[in-house]
Amino acid sequence: MHTPDAMKRKKFSWMMAGITAGIIIMFFVSLSTGIIHISPNEVIKTLFNNGTGRQELVLFEFRLPGIILALLIGSGLAVSGVILQGITQNELADPGILGINTGAGLAVVLFIFFFQNTMAPGTVLAAFIMPVAAFIGAAFAALIIYLFAWKKGVNPIRLVLVGIGVNAGFSAFITIFQLKMDPQDFRQATVWLSGDIWNANWTSVLSLLPWILLLIPIVFYKAKSLNVLNISDEVATGLGAYVEKERRILMLLAVGLAGASVAFGGAIAFLGLVVPHIARKLIGPIHQFIIPLSALIGALLLLLAEMIGKNVLSPTEIPVGIVVAILSAPYFVYLLMRSH
Repeated sequence: MHTPDAMKRKKFSWMMAGITAGIIIMFFVSLSTGIIHISPNEVIKTLFNNGTGRQELVLFEFRLPGIILALLIGSGLAVSGVILQGITQNELADPGILGINTGAGLAVVLFIFFFQNTMAPGTVLAAFIMPVAAFIGAAFAALIIYLFAWKKGVNPIRLVLVGIGVNAGFSAFITIFQLKMDPQDFRQATVWLSGDIWNANWTSVLSLLPWILLLIPIVFYKAKSLNVLNISDEVATGLGAYVEKERRILMLLAVGLAGASVAFGGAIAFLGLVVPHIARKLIGPIHQFIIPLSALIGALLLLLAEMIGKNVLSPTEIPVGIVVAILSAPYFVYLLMRSH
């Protein structure tokens, strides 16, 4: 006889396997589609070094880095959203709404603005500096939010409200610096801020990869803390948790994931909001299940958005953030209507 715990683990395993299969299918579909069509059979041959020089150039230099970046960014933003919803006990929290994405975005815009002549964003050095700059910007936003939300401890509702205000303020600063840019950098910053996987090359992949591979396992290790904090601060304190210490650590992890993801994917809205909800509906409130499931769902959703964006109006590409917003906005409205 199967226990409820064993049945849930079995359900979780099947879901992980199903979403992974979906990612693999979308991976090959995305590699096949674009301005230059390459059949799935030719894709497989090219991946095993049996394709033409043109096919190898298209797949390895143009499509594959963008696909891998989409997978990494989707996972990072989704898990960041899981953390923020857990520590704020608010189902409408996500890195975009709280201002963390905007803080990272402001840092990157400042980077473009001040180093546009001395360090082009496409260079190797810039690729490794940008996630650090984005992390500093996101951390600065989180620090402001935390300080203003503090009143004998951090009230989760106050945290969200302050985050919304910080988001608006940072957005204003971004606009000011954009207006001072030359037309080319202004256009670049505008597209990037709408959510765009830019500079999709192997240097960018190698720059983002350590952030995702290091931070998500640490978040998974902290899953028990998230389970406790998600109930209430009083219950967490009663169970012996150091509430503010754990909240600060988890906030820092959310900032790192969101900041690094924003550096290469722009201010992609709603992903960190919607994905944790989908995961909770599928598997329940236990974060040991929610975190890995959200990472895969986020990767799949952003990969789907990336494929739609580059094909629906081909040869013109729609920024992936706009596609994500179109796909996610109805669900956000639904959540807003049912939230108290």
